[in-house]
Amino acid sequence: MFLRSDHDLEQAGGTATMAFGRAIVPQPELGLVDRLRAAALQIDWVPDLGSRIGSLDWWRGAATCAALCAGAIAIAPPIGRPLLGTMPSPLSGTDRDEARAQAIAPIAWGGDSGRHMAANDLVVPLAEAPERPIEDRTVTVGRGGGFGDMLQRAGLSERDAQDATALISSAVPLGDLKPGTQIPMTLGRRPNKTVARPLEALSVRARFDLELTLKRVGGGLTLTRQAIAIDNTPLRIQGPVGGSLYRSARAAGVPVKLVETYIKAIATKFAIGRVSSGDTYDLVIERQRAATGEQQLGNLLFAGLDHGDKKTQLVKWTDGTWYEASGQAERQGMFTMPVSMARVTSSFGMRFHPLLGFTRMHKGIDIGTPWGTPIHAPADGTIVYAGRSGGYGNFIKMAHGGNIVTCYGHLSRFATRSGQHVARGQVIGYSGSSGLSTGPHLHWEVIRNGVAVNPRGFSFSSIATLSGEQLRQFKAKVASLLAVRPGA
Repeated sequence: MFLRSDHDLEQAGGTATMAFGRAIVPQPELGLVDRLRAAALQIDWVPDLGSRIGSLDWWRGAATCAALCAGAIAIAPPIGRPLLGTMPSPLSGTDRDEARAQAIAPIAWGGDSGRHMAANDLVVPLAEAPERPIEDRTVTVGRGGGFGDMLQRAGLSERDAQDATALISSAVPLGDLKPGTQIPMTLGRRPNKTVARPLEALSVRARFDLELTLKRVGGGLTLTRQAIAIDNTPLRIQGPVGGSLYRSARAAGVPVKLVETYIKAIATKFAIGRVSSGDTYDLVIERQRAATGEQQLGNLLFAGLDHGDKKTQLVKWTDGTWYEASGQAERQGMFTMPVSMARVTSSFGMRFHPLLGFTRMHKGIDIGTPWGTPIHAPADGTIVYAGRSGGYGNFIKMAHGGNIVTCYGHLSRFATRSGQHVARGQVIGYSGSSGLSTGPHLHWEVIRNGVAVNPRGFSFSSIATLSGEQLRQFKAKVASLLAVRPGA
């Protein structure tokens, strides 16, 4: 936009620009009216009041603004006086009833669309709505509290709650009812609202293989026991390890606790860090399937891992120890890599420190891992210290007995605390880059009798072997577990 006050812009383009070499045509002389009109057009009636304050143009613009404000105030309606208008007279008689019937209120009260008349004097409102003859309710078993008190809070009378509690406790201990169990029940008609409804029927899944039903017969309650057929065939799950053993097993439907148990069992025989994407995991889990369609999983019975040239098969025996399929068990003591899919980036021994700038003894090994990778205990032990430690950043020190200590540095966060006892394979922390670190990794040290040793070559173990009748029973159990079809 060009302003008239700008210099040397009067001929800034458009038709006002004088072309080079164009002949000057004389303009005819204008009359008085035309000269006045042209002069009026040259006047800026609305100048910028923020510039050239005090000039003639500014005073002219101020006068124009004052005139416009005065005119607006003069023609404005009076303030505080109501505006005159018309409104229809209120309806009465049949016109009012007809309009009310077609309004939105009858639709909200359940009326259909169309033309309906409002309620007349023949309609008598009820003083009290009648109760339903029966009422279905559901109670959830909670933690703590009495079973009878729970039934009374659900609306049962004290007598019915006591009778139901006595009948159910005669079949199963009330403490065996798991929290969260749903108990549907039916309440009957009561003579008035001042008393509780009587219990007509109640059903409770007391055990996975037993359902109890209470029904009112005559004036009392009777108990019926219904046994549920159970199939105890174990569940076998196999699959490729892929990018992560833990995630692959979870994606196949294995519960979290069973995956952790499986990793702990495999870690007693096979280094978790050596598990690769081409390996195959194999699990056999206790399972109960009810005739009603429900199923529940139990403990891990078999832990297998096919590593190509090496196959690991572990079976849990009655003493809680994981034995190989041959009947031998390697007692805890051999250290395994604390992280899976491990890649050693700096070995044990003398090295040039990348941050300090000089050569010194590297008392452990550095394992390159993505940020937040779980760190597993290589053996049973006790957390001696978990906290900050200078250049190690977030640091964990764990004692394993026999004057053997392991240390873990540069963690992102802890999963254990000082004084806590941990088992082999248990997650104790997560990798990071705290302290003097050039990137996410784990610094792992093994100290024996106060002297740092190479973690990669450190191990100690003992062998236990089954024999006689125990070995025959063990072999039979192994054969039965290996005969289970995957996914069946």
